[in-house]
Amino acid sequence: MRGTSFEHINDDECRQFQAAVELAGRKWNAAILLAGARGARRFSEYRDSVDGISDRLLAARLRELEADGLIGRDVTPTTPVTISYTPTDDGRRLIALMRPLVLWSRERADRAPKAQSA
Repeated sequence: MRGTSFEHINDDECRQFQAAVELAGRKWNAAILLAGARGARRFSEYRDSVDGISDRLLAARLRELEADGLIGRDVTPTTPVTISYTPTDDGRRLIALMRPLVLWSRERADRAPKAQSA
C-alpha cells in the first residue's frame, strides 16, 4: 500500500487492529452493540432487537462484551433484580466507528448484484 497513510503501521499495531476487527466482527457482536446504541437496555430488549439470536448465545455475548469493556452491566437490587446493559465509553466509540461501515454496507447493498438461486 505504497503512498497510503498505512505505511507507518508496525506488526504489533497490525495484530492489535486484527484483534479489534475480529472482536467487532464476531457473529452477533455488531448487532448487539448497535441494539445498545438504539436504546436496548434490558436483556429482553436486546433479544427482541437481535433477530435470530438464542437466549443462551445472547447471554454469552453480553458477558464477553462486558469482559472486553464494551458493554456495562448494572444490577439494581429490586424484587426481582433489574439488570441493564449499556455501551461503555469504549463501546460507544466503537459504535461511532461502525457507522461509516453501516452506511457503506447500505450503499453496497443497493449497488451489488443479487445472488442467483441455484
